Amino acid sequence: MRTTIHVELDTDVSPEVIREALLDFTDRRLDLWSQLDPDTYQVHWVHETSAEVTEGSPRPKVWSRELYDWSHPTKITWTAVESNFCAPGSHIAMDITPLDDGGSHVAVTWDRSPSNLKGRIVTMGAAIGGSRLLTWATRRSLAEIGQKLNAD
Repeated sequence: MRTTIHVELDTDVSPEVIREALLDFTDRRLDLWSQLDPDTYQVHWVHETSAEVTEGSPRPKVWSRELYDWSHPTKITWTAVESNFCAPGSHIAMDITPLDDGGSHVAVTWDRSPSNLKGRIVTMGAAIGGSRLLTWATRRSLAEIGQKLNAD
């Protein structure tokens, strides 16, 4: 039961700030993205336009080893290599383009296939929440990182 959700939204957070937060693979990442579980966070390697990182959330207790790719100038994609809930190849992509006012237009695609019962529950929850849940979660996360990075 593959679940694909696509949303687009505008935010006052600049593309540079969003990219900085998405591509920060230091321990600071745990402060920027408050929903990440410190117990599962592990950086395996980082190259010029890619990285492999294990990250997850405490509730529900899920993790995924993700291959991040930012070789495209506006798009960052993270693809599951292994996970306790989704199948390899499942991915999330964020395309970030500038707005004239300094903010960003953000297009998010959440495309996950479950690998087990936990994954079916997670993807079913995402499907039920659909675009409203993904829009809300994206807006909230971007507002948080905007406040944190603009305060620095």
